[in-house]
Amino acid sequence: MVCTADFITPVVDDARTFGRIAAANSLSDVYAMGGVPLVALNLLGYPPAGVPNAVLGEILRGGGEICAEAGCAVGGGHSVRDDEVKFGLSVTGLVHPDRILRNCTARPGDMLVLTKPLGTGALVAARKKDALLPGEFEALVTCMTTLNRCGAGLHAAGATACTDVTGFGLTGHGLEMARGSGVTLAISAGALPQLPRAAELCAAGFTCGGTRSNSGFTAGGVRFDPALDEGMIGLLNDPQTSGGLLIALPPDRLDGLLAFLRASGTLAAAVIGEAGEHLPGDPWLDFRS
Repeated sequence: MVCTADFITPVVDDARTFGRIAAANSLSDVYAMGGVPLVALNLLGYPPAGVPNAVLGEILRGGGEICAEAGCAVGGGHSVRDDEVKFGLSVTGLVHPDRILRNCTARPGDMLVLTKPLGTGALVAARKKDALLPGEFEALVTCMTTLNRCGAGLHAAGATACTDVTGFGLTGHGLEMARGSGVTLAISAGALPQLPRAAELCAAGFTCGGTRSNSGFTAGGVRFDPALDEGMIGLLNDPQTSGGLLIALPPDRLDGLLAFLRASGTLAAAVIGEAGEHLPGDPWLDFRS
């Protein structure tokens, strides 16, 4: 049995869409462990005045839709008064003890694969300033509401380690995997899938406090190729909402994994780098151009 809880503040204006995003984000932790979600409990915070019950109902409806898509029952939940709206889920799932995926078991020689494009933080910030072009908001919502349900089949596909890429960005979650596994992750920035104009928007200053926090937190363990510009570095630190899975697996299982991901309907199946032996003085994360 695997249990997790997560909730977020609104990243879009539409209540139902926010509920869908928050639920997909919460379910992701179970998928990242190789589990199948079984039952969820709603976690809802809202101000005592100013948010109509109908809006709260739409948030819950959106969350229920995503849970139904995942085959996960909603067993109730709890609400509290708060200064701002917050919504998410406490999720219980199942995974065989011998098939649990962890974020600290990557091995030298493993290939690295990412299942969603980066850039949700930058596009959310740009949306707040009405700076998105036609079609970009739709791409953003699709990314944040797509389930990481492929996670339940990753062990069978050969994965040795997995983590979802969320609020700590690719730098933070990648650093956690590298340090925990005792390996250096060498990642090609040019191979990373991106939402439309994501790096460009980061370069233009569409970011948030989380980007700066991630940069400061990971600074001692990351090396950036001098050829990488500030927009790309910003994207690497960009906090993701309901981001994709970062998967490590042996090279001889790579083709099979990519075929599985494509058949599962993942938004990306990008080979972004590999894990290598970590030597004294080496960075834990080595981002190349």
